[in-house]
Amino acid sequence: MTPIFLGLGSNIEREQRLVAGLDALAEFVRDLRCSPVFESRPVGIKSGNFYNLVVSGYTELSLHELDRRLKFIEADNGRYAPERKGLPLDIDVLLYDGLVGSFDGLELPRAEILKNAFVLWPLALLAPEAVHPVAGKPFAELWATAQIDQQLWPVPFAWRGAELTPAALLQAYPTPP
Repeated sequence: MTPIFLGLGSNIEREQRLVAGLDALAEFVRDLRCSPVFESRPVGIKSGNFYNLVVSGYTELSLHELDRRLKFIEADNGRYAPERKGLPLDIDVLLYDGLVGSFDGLELPRAEILKNAFVLWPLALLAPEAVHPVAGKPFAELWATAQIDQQLWPVPFAWRGAELTPAALLQAYPTPP
């Protein structure tokens, strides 16, 4: 079993699409664990706000097959529809068993980990002691010292009867005006 971390995001029917993505991942990712869910302003595009989270787990799939399955899940949720507006569901491989380099067009670890708060903060909460394979530092430390100018905040979100975002986090970081 290979340890993996995936990033999920949506800015169209956000809750519905993330739930659909999580349900699909649960079919082939063992011990699926979810970070809290965050809402963020868009980065690099003009659109509505995004919901983002990071998940971890284990898979028997090769990296190539995992990426292929993720693209099918995205497609099932309208990602590649010609008339789509926005981004219904995006699922990215962030880490795959500590691999470093380019594999079938995938750069690992994914550069967005260190560039985007909506990836690094959830990752730091989900796996604070896990070490970035290139930076050589735990994700919690990377988040604590990050200087990323992006606005995001935790939001209530439930999946399969479990609240993913703890009440204490919601209270500590209220929704901005």
